[in-house]
Amino acid sequence: MCACHTHSHKADIHGHFPTMFRFFETRVPESAAPSHVSDQGPPADLLAFYWHFIRQTRGLYLAMLATGLGVALIDTLMPVFIGRLVGLMAASDPATALQQQGPLLLGIALVLLVGRPFMIVLDSLVRNNAVIPGVTTLIRWQSHWHVVRQSAPFFQNDFAGRIANRVMNTAMSMRESVVATVRAVWYIVVYGISALAMMLSFDWRLAIPMLCWIAAYLGFLRYFVPRMRDLSRASSEARSLVMGRVVDSYTNIMTVKLFARARDEDAYVRESMDAHRGKIAAHMRMTTRFMGTLTMLNAMLVVGTAAISLWLWHGQMISPTVVATSLPLVWQISNMAGWVSWEVSGIFENIGVVQEGIGSIAVPHAMVDTPQAGELAVTQGDIRFEHVDFSYGQKAQGGREVLQQLNLHIRPGERVGLIGRSGAGKSTLVNLLLRFHDVEGGRITIDGQDLRDVTQESLRAAIGMVTQDTSLLHRSIAANIRYGRPDASDAEVAAAARRAHAHEFISELRDWAGRTGYEAHAGERGVKLSGGQRQRVALARVLLKDAPILILDEATSALDSEIEAAIQEQLVTLMEGKTVIAIAHRLSTIARMDRLVVMEAGRIVEQGTHQELLQLGGHYARLWKRQSGGFLAEDLELTEDAVAQTTA
Repeated sequence: MCACHTHSHKADIHGHFPTMFRFFETRVPESAAPSHVSDQGPPADLLAFYWHFIRQTRGLYLAMLATGLGVALIDTLMPVFIGRLVGLMAASDPATALQQQGPLLLGIALVLLVGRPFMIVLDSLVRNNAVIPGVTTLIRWQSHWHVVRQSAPFFQNDFAGRIANRVMNTAMSMRESVVATVRAVWYIVVYGISALAMMLSFDWRLAIPMLCWIAAYLGFLRYFVPRMRDLSRASSEARSLVMGRVVDSYTNIMTVKLFARARDEDAYVRESMDAHRGKIAAHMRMTTRFMGTLTMLNAMLVVGTAAISLWLWHGQMISPTVVATSLPLVWQISNMAGWVSWEVSGIFENIGVVQEGIGSIAVPHAMVDTPQAGELAVTQGDIRFEHVDFSYGQKAQGGREVLQQLNLHIRPGERVGLIGRSGAGKSTLVNLLLRFHDVEGGRITIDGQDLRDVTQESLRAAIGMVTQDTSLLHRSIAANIRYGRPDASDAEVAAAARRAHAHEFISELRDWAGRTGYEAHAGERGVKLSGGQRQRVALARVLLKDAPILILDEATSALDSEIEAAIQEQLVTLMEGKTVIAIAHRLSTIARMDRLVVMEAGRIVEQGTHQELLQLGGHYARLWKRQSGGFLAEDLELTEDAVAQTTA
């Protein structure tokens, strides 16, 4: 229903567009996925990075070269037109001069009247209607497509706001730098060569100021452009840091308010803003020097050409027509030089932004599927950890070793509880099973299939997980639940919500835009819902997914006792026929598991049922005693009764 509506809406929009605009706007086709992009992503070398994207739409850039050439050549006719008119008015026999010059003047007038507007409109259609929307979106989409497939540590090691800022700004800066190069540099080259050739044809001495100016102009660019590029890159990096810190504050606004740390956040953000201001100031100082120097160069070009023209005219070596043609030529060149210099400056400023963006976009994927990777086929749900070693960071560089020679066999349909102090390796074990990291030694298999030999998508599709820190998408409740199975019907979504005891509160929801029930939006990270409500929506999502392997990481920690008891009943049903791994710090919640695995410092130190481990009198018994001592007598009695019934 939604897809059809979107398609119809797009059709209605395009129906209002003239065919001419639609032709140019569709030169860059929409793409479901950039099939040519590998796990390596765009190359990190600057020129190769540019070419990676330019080659996909090189026809549009060639069209811009053609239209830019046309506009530049036509613009050289304007000084000729003015010069001929001045010569005509200065003629001793105006009638004869008009008869001789009339066809040429008429032809130039027609080109200026018809040809120039046509070329400018065509150039605008290519640039504004094809390149700007199409190319910008293509670069952003392919950059996002690559970045979103990075491993979890990639995002954990940077600000989300900074990554997003780089993806958005890099596309715009790349487009602008290429467009400006085609328009400005190409224009000044064509116009400058045409003007220089024309001056040489009049009198070689007239070209002396322009030749000197060209040499000085190239030296000017060579000095200023690299410095402005470096200053722009520094400014862009500082801006990205500001964006990262601001977004970090907004994302964690409740923490900021709960701890009354607004002033600290002010200082944290202001520090980056002050640094950014300093970078901008340095950049603008260079810009002012840039414009002042250029203005002097241009003034010298005009005055020098005027002086030589008057000297040659006074000596009757050139006609007034040549003077009237030469001065507008150099005046237009000096005006264009300012524009082109600014564009060239902008080109290198944008190159600086692109260089900064490469740091996030042109990063090869750390976790990649092998070319021979196949789909995971879960027939039983047998999980084996065989001699697994893992550390965060390189061991040789002082990385933290977490797992050493760990062996664990979870039989098909077995329910296993992982227990241990914080840092014992429980979450690491789960992350390795989900292949958020690769093992450094040993292997992990599901039904005999090494996880490194199957695709990550198929692996995670076979695992349902409910985490303690539940995060929802800023979309409707229905969309959040349907994330577990996109093809689920509304009835199936509602049924999953009922099983998770979420239907009642969902039916009463109303968001800031007036949407109600399942269409109400959850807010960023589900901020509009309580912790217990978020966890029930997450449970509904996993219930709907119905994966053969289930991971519960403190799955009921945010629920009140009454709801938790009801959810536990649903979890028993949910766990039937599945291989289950459960993590909980409250031992009472996982005491009913078939087997409990106690971890300490990356090793398994005890295994067995609840009763077996209590009788053993080791780590688990001490943990159980410590936790039980904190319960009220009535709660402890109920817990022990529940455990006794379960183990019986």
